[in-house]
Amino acid sequence: MPDQTLPRTLRTRSWWGWGWADAHPDDAECVALGALVPGTLARPLPVPRVADLRIGGPAVEAPSSLGHLVTYDPAPRAAHAMGKAFRDVARALRGRPGRIPDLVAHPVTDQDVADLLEWAGERQVAVIPYGGGSSVVGGVEYRGEAHRAVLSLDLSAMDQVLEIDTVGRAARIRAGILGPALEDRLRPHGLTLRHFPQSFEFSTLGGWLATRAGGHYATTRTHIDDFTQSLGVVTPAGTTTSWRLPASGAGPSPDRLFLGSEGALGVITEAWMRLQDRPDHKASASVSFTDFHAALPAVRALAQSDLAPANCRLLDSGEAALSGAATDGRAVLVLGFESSTAPVDDRLAQAVELARAHGGRTTSGPADPSAPADSAVGAWRSAFLRMPYLRDGLVRMGAVAETFETATTWDRLPALIDAVRTEVGAAAHRATGRPALVNCRLTHVYPDGAAPYFTVIAGGRPGDEVAVWDDLKAVAGDVLHRHRATITHHHAVGRDHRPQYDLQRPEPFARALRAAKHALDPCGVLNPGVLVDG
Repeated sequence: MPDQTLPRTLRTRSWWGWGWADAHPDDAECVALGALVPGTLARPLPVPRVADLRIGGPAVEAPSSLGHLVTYDPAPRAAHAMGKAFRDVARALRGRPGRIPDLVAHPVTDQDVADLLEWAGERQVAVIPYGGGSSVVGGVEYRGEAHRAVLSLDLSAMDQVLEIDTVGRAARIRAGILGPALEDRLRPHGLTLRHFPQSFEFSTLGGWLATRAGGHYATTRTHIDDFTQSLGVVTPAGTTTSWRLPASGAGPSPDRLFLGSEGALGVITEAWMRLQDRPDHKASASVSFTDFHAALPAVRALAQSDLAPANCRLLDSGEAALSGAATDGRAVLVLGFESSTAPVDDRLAQAVELARAHGGRTTSGPADPSAPADSAVGAWRSAFLRMPYLRDGLVRMGAVAETFETATTWDRLPALIDAVRTEVGAAAHRATGRPALVNCRLTHVYPDGAAPYFTVIAGGRPGDEVAVWDDLKAVAGDVLHRHRATITHHHAVGRDHRPQYDLQRPEPFARALRAAKHALDPCGVLNPGVLVDG
């Protein structure tokens, strides 16, 4: 068992999989997981070693003026080669991680970033901005042949909270700070950013901004955009810093150009972020429904009310069973409320009654703060944090186990979910010869629509797991496009979603984006292949 009491500095990140190296399932647990999925391997694939990759020397070396910022060691180069998607883990386990960066740089100042970009542009070295490395869409790897070398630009040394404005509840924060460190530095002031994606422990502020990340909270302010006051960005064409303002109607927002730009237009180095008082009052409950579709009117009513639950996640029967929230074949709605100013029990009670009015059933009503927590809520929360590690255990058993997400309007939602389940399930059966599990949950809900999040688990084809997933991903992308659902709600575009993103965006905007790319990155070295071609 991992020692959860150890400080982060004494634990080792897994280079090939999610999270901490000591938190992965052991071989026996992997075998037990594999027994749940027909067609998996008899024994787990061995944990890969960097030494087995036979990483060669770099194609280029940085000048002596930059030498103190870079490393050519094989271990960090391997760790920076990929993100943490299923296809990344599967490739690492098979010893096929893709293009290994030639060098990894750790800039400390904006001038360091500018100097590295200038050198890379002169030498035609691709620069891949890197935060926590938790991308699940191919956002931190190089795919191509056009550049002579690849530099992974790791911003983890730029991790300071520079200023805190307690009056205006905002802070100036460097982009390389990880989620836990950020919250630790805000906690003494009674403040929080209140942005908690599933990758929170291993992702950075800069990564959230560059990918327009969605947080854990299901309603109202869910995307990182909502918390952003101003940005500082270093581009090959110069450094840009927007004014810090509560709001502005002065033309198109400069921040909007870089939010979601995924390192293709510039390197976000810092931001002023809007903060909130830390919540003192919390309450949660769960409500079950006969099936997923029967619960949708209740969730829509909650999203269109003024109750604004912090958590409003609807799990289908398969997702509820996986998380331990329910095993009776019913769908489960997980509700949570929080506030820094007043108790939230009345709001939770109103939400539960609204769900009941739409056919929901509670096994235990909203409890007072001193009562035991709702068991379904606790089970879901534990599974939510543990799931990436269990996925990697399944991948070691040769299973295909991955997620994808989208968003669409309420009127299109039921048909979209049915089509994904039917068509992706059928594609998995064709690819593997076995039935697949295709589960769905709603992660974020809005007055005008919702974000479904799908989990696919199937027995793979030994040695060919990545090809199976790529086929399923293509089918899923086609379904989303036909139903006019976005290719991503919060995972970002990266390289994996480029084909569908190119279809989704209007062509005049694509031309404007290509022009911005040329103006800001004239040598075409910033994260090539992401969002737009150079």
